Amino acid sequence: MRRIVVTGMGALTPIGNNVSEYAEALKNGVSGAADITHFDASSFKTRFAAEVKHLDVNQFIDPREARRLDKFSQFALIVAAEALTDSGLDVETLDQNQVGVIWGSGVGGLLSLEQEIEENKEVTIPRYNPYMIPKMIADIAPGHISIKYGFRGINYGTVSACASATHAMIAGLDAIRLGRADIIVSGGSEAAIIRTGIGGFSSMKALSQRNDDPATASRPFDKDRDGFVLGEGAGCIILEEYEHARKRGAKIYAELCGGAMTADAYHITAPHPDGIGASKVMELTLRDANLNHSQVDYVNVHGTSTPLGDVAELKAIAEVFGDHAYRLSISSTKSMTGHLLGASGAIESIATIIALNQHFIPPTINHFTNDPEIDSRLNLTFNEAQDKSVKVALSNTFGFGGHNACVMFRKL
Repeated sequence: MRRIVVTGMGALTPIGNNVSEYAEALKNGVSGAADITHFDASSFKTRFAAEVKHLDVNQFIDPREARRLDKFSQFALIVAAEALTDSGLDVETLDQNQVGVIWGSGVGGLLSLEQEIEENKEVTIPRYNPYMIPKMIADIAPGHISIKYGFRGINYGTVSACASATHAMIAGLDAIRLGRADIIVSGGSEAAIIRTGIGGFSSMKALSQRNDDPATASRPFDKDRDGFVLGEGAGCIILEEYEHARKRGAKIYAELCGGAMTADAYHITAPHPDGIGASKVMELTLRDANLNHSQVDYVNVHGTSTPLGDVAELKAIAEVFGDHAYRLSISSTKSMTGHLLGASGAIESIATIIALNQHFIPPTINHFTNDPEIDSRLNLTFNEAQDKSVKVALSNTFGFGGHNACVMFRKL
């Protein structure tokens, strides 16, 4: 079977605008949550989020082109450029037919749709922007990446809520294994910190309302957690067939050695309380990677800071790993970045790969009070990063609709 390795990464997050900044913030336990600046949120129940900061899009994309792109596509192009540069690939000499792009987004260009509705709601004869549809459709980001670089291989979008980017990576894994591509540009992007996004999630009672202290609002596994913090950004991972990477002398961050997908078949937004789908997806990932549960060192959990989800995921880990669960390092980087929805799997996989390469476990910050429903014997890496040599790690992402996805990385 063809093996797949990671040879390039790009990140744009609420705690760092490239992989280097992101890694440093992860190590230092930085929170990206703050009062919303994208719009006036004073009338909303939740008035904070984890925004990307200090970003001048025009430094990365021609201003005329940028105006024709929704923010989630702008984010995608920015991180794809970083990842491709990082990979050392010579785009001009590649077999373009063997390079594909598979990209995830949960809501696509929701911002563009909201803007068009707002601009036309008081108008007798609406005049819609001709770019509205191509700006908003969720599959457009991989299209833009392929057009920019001339990649003529597999190209499509994955839309599965918070599992979108992880599904994109697993699709890339499968495509390379089957010989349908040598390289897949994979990842996800999201830009949902808008009135519709905050209002919609708030009405579901999914968001934290800790408006007096946004920086500590995302607190996975804490007794007083009250919902997730909405984030934005993007992550890109270059997946490459191992021999292709080896022959060109590429830097290899890790092997993507396994991945799996399942469904809860339980509820549109709530996880199965016993974590049945989550445990199954981890078991299948271990099987796909041909590894034993005792070989895993670290699990980057979905860990959204919701009352139901955090408990269910830890139940699933206990079910899969048994006594080895107490030897695992476990953490939720959403405590720092917030929840990037369809992009979360990409930036959390990058965090997992950073742990493999920089020998530390990113912390679960904002832990203040133990939850009696959570096994205190588990090492949830509370509040401070921990030095550790990591050779094998899992990253979980679960999405509304009961979508479960898991990927496994191994240090070569």
